[in-house]
Amino acid sequence: MDREQVYWDSNAFLGFLNDEPDKADACTLVLKAAENGHLMIVTSAIALAEVIYLKGQKKLDPAKRAKIDHFFRASYISVRNVTRETSDLARNAVWDNGVRPMDAIHVATACLHKIPAMNTFDGKLIARSGLVLAGHSLTIEKPKRIHQEDWVDGNQ
Repeated sequence: MDREQVYWDSNAFLGFLNDEPDKADACTLVLKAAENGHLMIVTSAIALAEVIYLKGQKKLDPAKRAKIDHFFRASYISVRNVTRETSDLARNAVWDNGVRPMDAIHVATACLHKIPAMNTFDGKLIARSGLVLAGHSLTIEKPKRIHQEDWVDGNQ
């Protein structure tokens, strides 16, 4: 069975890693699906650094360094490099769609790799759901269970 892919931006990871009450449960459901082999979470390499501190949010506790490093090496998380093509497309998203630069790198990465949906809690990004870059329309939404009926461990 091919795994469905979903893109996570940094604030989805932070919702889980900081155990934020309004985000952690939804993130945990998606992560369990990924851990069980039903889903691949894709992100940009910038998330590995950006997840430490997002503007307006508290920094991750340095005591979590080893845990975070191990977390991003999980087999169900695919980290994509930022290339010239990604950066050029991201710049276009900033100019043409008003997406903030770091968010634009996430959006461009998802679109270049034809990921169907991007998970985030960022309302400004969610408002841009359906944005088309590189000929790909990207659904942008909060994390949620995806096609639960197809999962062997569906009640997790």
